[in-house]
Amino acid sequence: PVPLPPNAPPEPGGWQRYGAGPGFLAALARGDAPRAVWTALPGATWPDELARAAAAALASGRGALIVVPDGRAAARVDAALTALVGSGRHVLLTADAGPEERYRRWLAVSRGSVRAVIGTRAAMFAPVDRLGLVALWDDGDAALSDPHAPQPHAREVLIQRAVGERAGFLLGGVSCTVEAAQLVETGWARPLAADRERVRAAAPRIRTVGEGDEARDEAARAARLPTMAWQVVREGLKHGPVLVQVPRRGYAPRLACARCRTPARCRACAGPLESPRADDLVCAWCGRAEADWHCAECGGARLRAQVVGARRTAEELGRAFPAVPVRTSGRDHVLATVPDAPALVVSTPGAEPVAEGPGYAAGLLLDGWALLGRPDLRAGEEALRRWLTAASLVRGQEAGGTVAVIAEPTLRPVQALVRWDPVGHAVRELAERAELGFPPVSRMAAVAGRSDDVAALLGAAELPPGAEVLGPVPLPVADPGRPRRPGDPPPGESWERALVRVRPGQGAALAAALKAAHAARLVKREGEAVRVRIDPPDLG
Repeated sequence: PVPLPPNAPPEPGGWQRYGAGPGFLAALARGDAPRAVWTALPGATWPDELARAAAAALASGRGALIVVPDGRAAARVDAALTALVGSGRHVLLTADAGPEERYRRWLAVSRGSVRAVIGTRAAMFAPVDRLGLVALWDDGDAALSDPHAPQPHAREVLIQRAVGERAGFLLGGVSCTVEAAQLVETGWARPLAADRERVRAAAPRIRTVGEGDEARDEAARAARLPTMAWQVVREGLKHGPVLVQVPRRGYAPRLACARCRTPARCRACAGPLESPRADDLVCAWCGRAEADWHCAECGGARLRAQVVGARRTAEELGRAFPAVPVRTSGRDHVLATVPDAPALVVSTPGAEPVAEGPGYAAGLLLDGWALLGRPDLRAGEEALRRWLTAASLVRGQEAGGTVAVIAEPTLRPVQALVRWDPVGHAVRELAERAELGFPPVSRMAAVAGRSDDVAALLGAAELPPGAEVLGPVPLPVADPGRPRRPGDPPPGESWERALVRVRPGQGAALAAALKAAHAARLVKREGEAVRVRIDPPDLG
């Protein structure tokens, strides 16, 4: 069918809470191409605000493309846009629709029958007619980076589409990545945020383990659930549901001998043993059950949990609050919503359900060391993003919402959470990366493979002037029984990785040089193939 006539420009709605929000919508409705990095206020209203931005682009007779990390978020934006402009003006492109229906919707977009698309990562390539707006939510989510060659990130693709098709650009989230801060720092996009007074009113109160808690509870810093955390949960259950975020899934993801603390290993593949449920003991790599385990070092038969998962946490909280229902949300079963009634909701990061009504009465962020202790350049940024995502579902401070974070209170990500200042954290991270010469300030390529092959490729490549080679350094040897992830070396092989760093503006020359050298080696059949990735997402 022919496309429907343009809808009327939408009312600002929630965008009135942001100083430049109404002006951004007005510019889209006029047919302009504004660019903004949007720091969303806490709460569950962001789907409606994304929908209003898309409706403003549709009102100008142009198309709109909204990309979100997962199907749950896409469904929420889809419902908001349908309520705003009605059905027939947009399609939802997610894997849940099935191949036939997804292809039918893709053809409707390609032929111009509909001019708005809401979808997950693959929708970044949707052929929207007369594109007027590209919007991306939560660009720090790993789901927006394609692990398959050429490994595009939705943020970079949408930036290129906004430039090439002269469309508006909106990058939103409750957190802020270093790349988003760089877009504002360079002047490519403008900041779109609320004033501090409105942020403080909308954000929940954040509590950490302070000196007063240590005076009342000597084990406050060492305990997994200090007295302060129990008080927050107990008080929150008087007014509604309480969200508990646990970084690890399962019951006991890592086990060790109770006597000598030696990690428990599988006798078949030497993989780590885990307990997905209270009475099960299986290998995390090969799935083999261990019925009669004994420690290889001391012969002990008792196990202790090195890491506690979401199921074990739910069991402990259930015993502590026997009259309160306990619900879990994780990889095996993700809840979309929970009712506005007293309950404990234990969730892994990214699977937090939305509480109906005003939101959660309280929140508890456990095991901060598991997020902050990862050997990764983005560990602090990622921990703050996950904490902010969970805490934004809790009621604001004026409504009595409180969030307790169990982590070292002096660390920078914890302090940024207490102040609810994701932009300040991202700006400081960007400044430190500029001093060190790390992306996104510089352009970088990771070359991984066997030692001789990496050296041969770098020796044959005509690198740009001033290129700096860091390394190579050995990569961890992949165990034969462990499931392979994208980029892992073949099992049993010793690989090395070198990083090639160039100045901004030389990224295309660096990619062309490595591509030419790699192609020449393939044609001549010299050695084994190496893996090259431009601007790797992690350097850990």
